[in-house]
Amino acid sequence: MRLIQTLTAGALGAAALLTGACASLSMTSNHDPFLWLEDIEGPRALQWVNAQNARSLGELQADPRYAPAEAEALAILNSKDRLPLGAIRDGFVYNFWQDEKNVRGLWRRATLTTYRTGDPVWETLLDVDALAARESANWVFAGASCLDGDERRCLIMLSNGGKDAKTAREYDLTKKAFAADGFVLPEAKLYSAWKDSETLLVASDWGPGTQTESGYPFVIKEWKRGTPLAAAREIIRGEPKHVLAAPAVLESEDGTRLPIATIADTFFTNTIYRLDGPAPAKITLPPRASIRGLHKGQLLFTIEEDWTIGGKTFPNAALLSMNLDQTGLPAPQVNLLYGPGPRESIEDVSFSQNAVLVSATRNVLGRLLRYTFDGRAWVETEIALPVGAITLASASPYSSTAFAVTEDQLKPETLYDIDTQTGAARPIKALPALFSAAGLSVQQFETASTDSVKIPYFVVGKPEALARGEAPTLLYGYGGFQVSMTPSYSPVLGKLWLEAGGVYVLANIRGGGEFGPAWHQAGLKTKRQIIYDDFIAVAQDLIARKITSPRRLGIQGGSNGGLLMGVMLTQRPELFRAAVVQVPLLDMLRYDKLLAGASWVDEYGSPAVKEERAWLEKMSPYQNLTKRSDYPEPFFVTSTKDDRVHPGHARKYAAKLEQLGMPFLYYENTDGGHAASANLKERAKRQALEFVYLKRKLMD
Repeated sequence: MRLIQTLTAGALGAAALLTGACASLSMTSNHDPFLWLEDIEGPRALQWVNAQNARSLGELQADPRYAPAEAEALAILNSKDRLPLGAIRDGFVYNFWQDEKNVRGLWRRATLTTYRTGDPVWETLLDVDALAARESANWVFAGASCLDGDERRCLIMLSNGGKDAKTAREYDLTKKAFAADGFVLPEAKLYSAWKDSETLLVASDWGPGTQTESGYPFVIKEWKRGTPLAAAREIIRGEPKHVLAAPAVLESEDGTRLPIATIADTFFTNTIYRLDGPAPAKITLPPRASIRGLHKGQLLFTIEEDWTIGGKTFPNAALLSMNLDQTGLPAPQVNLLYGPGPRESIEDVSFSQNAVLVSATRNVLGRLLRYTFDGRAWVETEIALPVGAITLASASPYSSTAFAVTEDQLKPETLYDIDTQTGAARPIKALPALFSAAGLSVQQFETASTDSVKIPYFVVGKPEALARGEAPTLLYGYGGFQVSMTPSYSPVLGKLWLEAGGVYVLANIRGGGEFGPAWHQAGLKTKRQIIYDDFIAVAQDLIARKITSPRRLGIQGGSNGGLLMGVMLTQRPELFRAAVVQVPLLDMLRYDKLLAGASWVDEYGSPAVKEERAWLEKMSPYQNLTKRSDYPEPFFVTSTKDDRVHPGHARKYAAKLEQLGMPFLYYENTDGGHAASANLKERAKRQALEFVYLKRKLMD
């Protein structure tokens, strides 16, 4: 089931509750009777959380369908029949693996040679379960950053319970142990990159006055081996009003290593600097641009706005390049690789020794493109792969091998070996089916939104169920931050929902990236109602096509999709019988004051700006919640350790429902971070709870 992870938060007395009459009014003042629930680990707030968990888990886990659902979900998640995807580096593929024995997981590697056979021989590098037991810590593996060309040096990132904040420790691959005198970075929302074997570039919490209003670092320093962290030399800084500053090192097939710094002025605009000279040097790019990498002396980047430079205009969403020697010129020579059409989008760009690989979509279905550079121009060829979703799994500028994965809603993942020299694709491992797809079909429909724009959506189910007009139907949406919702094989969804006769619908509403930046930008800030209109239009079309009815229609979304759920519950609750609201934003008049919320004002608008606040007051689910008889009983899922979207959003909304005497279910995992589950056991529990809830509401 999709939950944006990507896409890693005094004693209980008498609550200061409003009367029923007052609570039904729009809460546009600063008075918030449930503000105490924003105290993430406060005793009073946690006592409320524990009481809600006990009530809701007692109800859902008592359902006779729960125990088998959890067992089936865990068996699927622990199945050995999963693709062990990973990063190519120095002749190895590095992978992180979790199963029933390794709950926290193993970081391991296999030689590229054995991996390409489809039957890799794994060498364990770090056992996270053993590490957590040894250190009596709640460690969650949060990734590794290794120095190419150096057989020893990696940085291992570890998170306490799945939080975005993490610590980093240098790891010696030859000794399979943490380096005794290696680099160690204390817990923070940090970003780091290897400048060379003796130097790290680090953005972190350097003390008071070094974090942005969103809680991210804005100062980048250079830290030399053998010196204390306090002696790290500042290289560049942003400002507290910015979103963050982060270092990176770009690598090319010829061994070039280019350190850069990205200053995120807003969530969607950047200023990017080269750090390979005596002082930071600004790269000539439009504000809405993202650097993708280096190849053949060219710096590649995508733009999220039309850009006129050197007498030429390049279209929004294009993939471009410029000569590395011209990055600081006022008008560098810019080359076009790919300019997507109106129903196309670039999803990912990767670099091999021989070519640039672009994962793209056309009408939400995948394509894999290969670009080679002859010194003057780029040449495009398309790599032949099955129709469906295509993901670039791994590539390296030092290897002519890359890996891609194909899948669709009914066909499990297949791993392909891509020869980037020739463009040939060879399947090396296809997963067996993990649920029965017998009789199921996938159809893509379109419906007109309120402005007549066509909104596509996928429907998965049995044709006979779709024809009855009463199919139990789960409609999923996200609609934000230019994140595309593409077809995917979801075995737990298949086993617990589709096999039971349910129908699954994936809506490609605006706010996402399915058709490029313009699809996203159509719903920014005060224009956001169109996103919600799109989702409502899909729901109404499902009913008009007699696929389902309001009695049998449920919705689900997480994070920004959780906000979408909240808006649906306040604007059109009569359309739905169930709503799974995962790690949501719901109080849009205070979201910018909570955790990372300030970084999202360019998406949602700012409560401090008069016009934008007026819109947020109309839209905010928490403030616009009123008592009504046609309101479904929602199920909220969040995490105490979510340090991105504050659990107070879900808590306060649920508490207001409780005060109004309206039914709801609530589960807050004490671990899990923004994914609401830190390991496979927790994920199986969460998914079993969600599907039992949906069956109770839509199938009974």
